[in-house]
Formats: sequence, structure tokens, C-alpha cells
Amino acid sequence: MDTSRLAGFVSGLWDDEIVPQLVEYIRIPNKSPMFDRDWTAHGHMDRAVALMADWARGKLAAWPGATLEVVRLEGRTPLIYLEIPAQGTDSDDAVLLYGHLDKQPEMTGWAEGLGPWTPVLKGDKLYGRGGADDGYAIFGSLAALLALHEQGVPHARCVILIEACEESGSYDLPYYVDHLAPRIGQPSLVVCLDSGCGNYDQLWLTTSLRGMTGGELTVQVLEEGVHSGDASGVVPSSFRILRELLSRLEDPGTGAIKPPELYAEIPPQRIEQARKSAEVLGTALYDKFPFVEGMQPVTGDLTELVLNRTWRPQLAVTGAEGLPPLESAGNVLRPKTAVKLSLRVPPTLSGAKAGQFVKALLEQDPPYGAKVSFKLEKDGSGWNAPPLSPWLEQAVAEASEHYFGKPAAYMGEGGSIPFMGMLGEKFPQAQFLITGVLGPHSNAHGPNEFLHIPTGKKVSMVVAEVVARHHAQAVGG
Repeated sequence: MDTSRLAGFVSGLWDDEIVPQLVEYIRIPNKSPMFDRDWTAHGHMDRAVALMADWARGKLAAWPGATLEVVRLEGRTPLIYLEIPAQGTDSDDAVLLYGHLDKQPEMTGWAEGLGPWTPVLKGDKLYGRGGADDGYAIFGSLAALLALHEQGVPHARCVILIEACEESGSYDLPYYVDHLAPRIGQPSLVVCLDSGCGNYDQLWLTTSLRGMTGGELTVQVLEEGVHSGDASGVVPSSFRILRELLSRLEDPGTGAIKPPELYAEIPPQRIEQARKSAEVLGTALYDKFPFVEGMQPVTGDLTELVLNRTWRPQLAVTGAEGLPPLESAGNVLRPKTAVKLSLRVPPTLSGAKAGQFVKALLEQDPPYGAKVSFKLEKDGSGWNAPPLSPWLEQAVAEASEHYFGKPAAYMGEGGSIPFMGMLGEKFPQAQFLITGVLGPHSNAHGPNEFLHIPTGKKVSMVVAEVVARHHAQAVGG
């Protein structure tokens, strides 16, 4: 395989076709079902599916045996299924490549001239919702395979799955995997392009993913609001009760999660990888965040920061209800307060069990007999990668040097990809290559999200080389 020729092919395809396709994709507000209950009627998901499928079909037209199908199970989000025949081999081995096309909601705070559905190219960055998370995945995966096809490089049969409800917890995906199981087969390599990178200078492999649980916590004390001068001191504040309940879960002084049931033992290898990642990144671990002036991270110990965001439970309050806007806030003791909670849990902890534990913790013995409810919405378990086979470790190291010019790095991620835990159970013998383009300031889920185009290109090149090496090692090459 000519790596220079491969790099030129992939880079050209990105410039000529992939970036323009992503520009059009960003314009589509195809929010995940959790954030758009009427997604079917709105049709945005179908538009995004059509855009990707039409482009991919065009690339597969001259590829004998390559197929694409938009699979639709009743009452579920659609899934794009591509199957690329093996090249230069009669092995029944397979590679599974994964991505998703649904998006997070708009979020506020976008800079002037930018917006979630407004694609903007600034230098080597493409701004807009979903380009990096994870619209590029189908394009990057197919670019990698097309690069091998262009040179006639042997590779195993490849299956590409692009789902449409990852940002809602991938609740539809197990049904599709079961439905397609005879066609998918037993892949020995799984590639996922939905993760992050510590910097844009080298290839980053994700070694673990935290799980998550969460939902809506509501505290009600009255049937309607009353004059605060009349009621305060007699009627307990719903906000105060909610704050007290949250303190059962989180230490308000340190942010540490209190119950030991929500922790898991951190493997020694992951601690050592966290230390090395901290050495590589230095203060870039937190410099990437838009802190207000004078703000500091929770600790100055860089290794502890890595472990906090990859292996320890952490709570975020992501929304609130029952609080009027400041300009409309009169002297009223409000009847209720509700917040949306997002709790990240360790990779090896069951998300479902964590959710049930949190529900019981928050609802039991409500202060003053208040009406307290916790409506569970998410229960995604995390994932801890199996040890890398020697061939994959070597392939990753060499590919990172070829296209990034630096060694590969390894670190866990704080986010969730529910698909990984499910695949880990279904294909326990498979090797996993989990990487992505979500690096410093790319701000997935937040304002000013961007795709770093050079990293997208290089990740595609790495995938191509690893898929080629996967076949080579299988036949003893």
C-alpha cells in the first residue's frame, strides 16, 4: 500500500466532496428523538438519511457487490446499512464501522455569525451542529474503504452502520443489530468514529467510556404559587428541598459523588494511561474550556483530572423548570422546582442499576413530606476496552506516525457511546478501534461546535491502514 497515494486520495475526496456534503448536512435540524418528539412528522431525520445515502450510493455505483439499504423497523428511527465485499480475499471475517447521524439540540451562546444549523468554514474548521458529532462518520469510513479499493489493497468484508438515535441513548439500535445479525456476521474488528481526541497533533484511541443515567427531579410543595411575604418561613421552599436532595447525591463543597455504590475500581493500566495522558496534554486538559477570568479547575493534579472525567461519577444539572425568567420573577413562593440531572457513571458500572439506585436515593423520605419524583430517562452503561492485540497496537502506532507524524496516545473519554457496551457483549472476541475528531474547543453538544477538517482526513487515513493491516495479520502477512 502506498501511504502517500492513500493520503492524497483521502484528502482530495474530503476537499472535493465530503466537506460540501457536511455543509449541507449541518443545515438540517435533525435533532435526536429525545429532543424532537415529532421527528417523524418534521422529516428532518429523513432528509439527513437521504443526503448521506444518496452520496454513498453514488460512490458505490461502480463497486461490484457493494450495497446500501435504509432499514426501517416499525416505530423506530431509520438506520443506514452498507455492506462492502471483501477485496483480494475469500475470508469470511468482517470489520464493523459505526457512526450516527442524529444531533443534539441547538443550545444557546453561539458566537456572532455562527449557529447550530448555519455551516461556516473558517480556515480548517467547519462550524455547525453535528459535523464532528457524528455526521462525518459515514463519509470518513467510506473514504477509508474507497482509498483501499482505489489501490486494490486487500481487506475483509466491511459493514457500516449509521444509526439515528445515539444522542437519545441508542435505544433503537439493539433491535437493528438483532434484525441484521445474519448479515453482519461476527466482526473481529469494530471501528467507531464517534469519540474524542486530546489534541489534534496525534491519533487518540479511546480506552473506556463512562456510562450515564439521569432524568427529571421534581419537588412540589404547593398547588399554586403564593405571596412570599405571607408564606416564607411557613412553607418550605421547593428549591431548598431540591438542594437538600441533591446533597444526598453530591458533596456541594467538592462536587464528589457521595454514595460508594456509584463508584467502581479503576484498573491499574487505566491509572497509568491517565498519568501518561496528563503528561502529554499538560494544562491543555483544562485550558480548552472557556473559563471565566479567575476560574480554576476542581484540582491542580492533572492525573486526577483525567480520572475524574473518565472513571469517576460526576453530576451535572442540565436544565430547570418552574423558575420564571428574571424579568418576570415576582415575590412569589413557587409551587415547585424541577431540574434535569445527568449523572456520568464509571465504565464498568451498570447504568440501569445506577439509575434505580439514584431514584430510590432521591425519592425516599422526602423532607417535610414534599411531593418528590425522579423520572428516569437514561440508563446507558459504559464500556472498558479489551486489551489491544499486538497487531492492532503496532498498526495504530505506525498509522499515527504515517499520517500525524507522532505516536498514538490512549485515554478514556467522559462521554457515552451506548453502542460500544452492547457490541462488547455481542462480540467479546472483537478488537476495538475507537477514535474521533472531538478535540480542544470543538465543543460537542454546546455552542460553536466545529469539525477540525485536517483531523477528519487523518482519521480516515488511519482507518484505511488499520483495515488493511487487519486483513494482513489474518492471513499471516
